[in-house]
Amino acid sequence: MSALKLGSRSRLRAILALGVVSLAAVQAQSDSLSVATPGRTTVDEEASIKDPNQECEPYYYEPIGKALASFPPIWETASILPEDGNALAKFASIQASIPDIAPKGTPEGNFDGLNYPADDPDCWWTNSKCGTPKAPGVPADISIMPEPRTLGYGFDDGPNCSHNAFYDYLASQKQTATMFYIGSNVMDWPLEAARAVKDGHEICVHSWSHHYMTALTNEVAFAELYYSVSVKVATGVTPTCWRPPFGDVDDRIRAIAAGLGLRTILWAYDSQDWQYGVTPGITTADVDKEYQSMVDDAKKGMFNNVGTMILAHELDDYTMGEAMKFYPMLKEAFDHIVPVAIGMNITQPYVESEIVMPNFAQYISLNKQLAVNLTTSSASSQPSPTLTRSVVGPASTTTAPVNNDAANNKKTADASRLSWVLSGTGGVKFVVAFLLGFLCAARIGVVSQ
Repeated sequence: MSALKLGSRSRLRAILALGVVSLAAVQAQSDSLSVATPGRTTVDEEASIKDPNQECEPYYYEPIGKALASFPPIWETASILPEDGNALAKFASIQASIPDIAPKGTPEGNFDGLNYPADDPDCWWTNSKCGTPKAPGVPADISIMPEPRTLGYGFDDGPNCSHNAFYDYLASQKQTATMFYIGSNVMDWPLEAARAVKDGHEICVHSWSHHYMTALTNEVAFAELYYSVSVKVATGVTPTCWRPPFGDVDDRIRAIAAGLGLRTILWAYDSQDWQYGVTPGITTADVDKEYQSMVDDAKKGMFNNVGTMILAHELDDYTMGEAMKFYPMLKEAFDHIVPVAIGMNITQPYVESEIVMPNFAQYISLNKQLAVNLTTSSASSQPSPTLTRSVVGPASTTTAPVNNDAANNKKTADASRLSWVLSGTGGVKFVVAFLLGFLCAARIGVVSQ
């Protein structure tokens, strides 16, 4: 500071004036950011975002950020962390119950050259749609609803960052579903996952990284499920159900899932919605045809004795848009549309006892008249929202910190950092103003005169 003559009061006043102006400009920038961008610290804040592009902006969520070291790398095939004593102990405790069945193919689903017996000794669903295990003590799959004219309603591959319009629509219809969440997606979009619980949906596991499970070793398959179950850090609940990616499951994988307390859930009808934009030649008309086939079968009385279950996806805005488009038709074709747990009369869907779901009879009794009113309203005057197709890749949970102050402080990461600087006492602000003024003065040559 040798260039600054402290005896010059006018020079000090000029520097301080520059600092005050600079500080005011910074404060104005902070205020503009705080007004423009909603916060990303609570479920309600996240659910209030209506712009899909803004929904899919990566954000930092402190509970996940602190827990990342306790999980495998996101979107990589999971393995048991060497220092995870609980996981190692749990895996050791179930090994004796796992059938001696060799892995099949590759994690990407290449089964070329596999010489698998025609009698399907492993009850391999990918090979034969077998759902009744042949190994002793392994629970059977769930793929239909036992109640007549009932649809088990659920969506794979979530949580999708742009799902607010879809979840808003389900809420407007008083409709809940079973959400099969990928563990890595939950780590990327934790508030979106937490919203499902708050909205009353059932949460199930869909593996950590979405690979063909029968290709994995026992330990890797265990890790894919164990760490997906452990995403309680985001949702507050521990699931007791799962759906294998691509339906790829055999008695070995079923036994591992059962050892972790997970019911295996498959499906009877495939909407094929995931193939649009992925498989060459698949058009939206093809997907519509699959939905319509199930609707037509329902109207023909095919489910008059027992219900069914559909495979659909929260994969992107197209698949969610298809679900909304066909929901009024499903409501007309089926007497009841329910989450899997309710259809199976499972009133405690999580390890935690705090959340209890109604049984099937209670659910129907509570919603019967409302469902009639909402179906009429949806068919006549409330068209489904329109979504544009947007496939969103994985986000990073370490991109930028958000402001974790009081709930009414809705600033972006940049704005929160500015507020941290500016929120001190008058003395701190004076020092900040003076330093800013000195920098500005040096820039324009005031201090060198």
